[in-house]
Amino acid sequence: MNVISLEQWRALVAIVDAGTYALAADVLGKSQSSVSYAVNQIEERTGVTLFRMAGRKAVLTPEGKALYQRARHLLAEAGRIEKAAAEMAVGHEAELRLAIDIMFPPALLLDAIGRFAAERPTTRLEIYETVVAGSSQLLAQGQVDLAIAPDVPDGFLGEPIMRVQFLPVAAPSHPLHALDHVSLNDLRDHHHLIIRDSGVRRVEHGAWQVSQNRIIFSQTSTSLEAARRGVGFSWYAETLIGEDLAAGTLKELPLAERARRSAELFLVFRDAVGASPGVRRLGDILRTMAAETGPRGASGQG
Repeated sequence: MNVISLEQWRALVAIVDAGTYALAADVLGKSQSSVSYAVNQIEERTGVTLFRMAGRKAVLTPEGKALYQRARHLLAEAGRIEKAAAEMAVGHEAELRLAIDIMFPPALLLDAIGRFAAERPTTRLEIYETVVAGSSQLLAQGQVDLAIAPDVPDGFLGEPIMRVQFLPVAAPSHPLHALDHVSLNDLRDHHHLIIRDSGVRRVEHGAWQVSQNRIIFSQTSTSLEAARRGVGFSWYAETLIGEDLAAGTLKELPLAERARRSAELFLVFRDAVGASPGVRRLGDILRTMAAETGPRGASGQG
């Protein structure tokens, strides 16, 4: 089968959308005979009859209707390819990769991604959601262009972008809430709910692990549900559990005054000097939105 050009498919779509050959010719800026010739070429090369006469009007055959729908998709994709090529020509990358620690507020992340996508709709974003050492290891391995991480790996430069506050909580029914005051020794008798480090070389953060009776999860949402059901206790980002605290499904433990914890998050570029315009723009958006909005909707746990 001979190749059918985009211009010939465009002629078919224009005829259907405009309603007549004459109007399609006006839309395309071509002669009516050239539009008619394009349709004839499609029929000749496919062996499919596109139109049939209904009185004095030409209407699509079922086969023609199917090809018309596919032609519309083909032309739309061609337009996207052309737009992507044009944006690449002025420095808009085809793909950016971001590692984001789960402590960073997801609502804030989605707002930032939305703003970036609106500015650069043809740039594909790949997001790696990480825990503890995951972001730093992806940076060190060159697998991401930018990261928000709880530490800055050796050989990289990072800037503080947000401090996340954590509260020690458990379900109201948990035995720890039967105590007037909870000590670290009391915690050791109960299950500590922990999120698994996503790094290949896992880092043990002893200060956050106060009990050998640990239950380790891969997802924050599962850990939270376990806490709500009274399975154990943990430190969760304060803004993550706001609704639970208000509803009474989780309750802050009566620990000592300094039981609340916090963690710093850093914005780190894989190449701080040679970062591309898109990477720098994404970093600017994350930095600005974190400064303007503050830590809301955080999803971290300790």
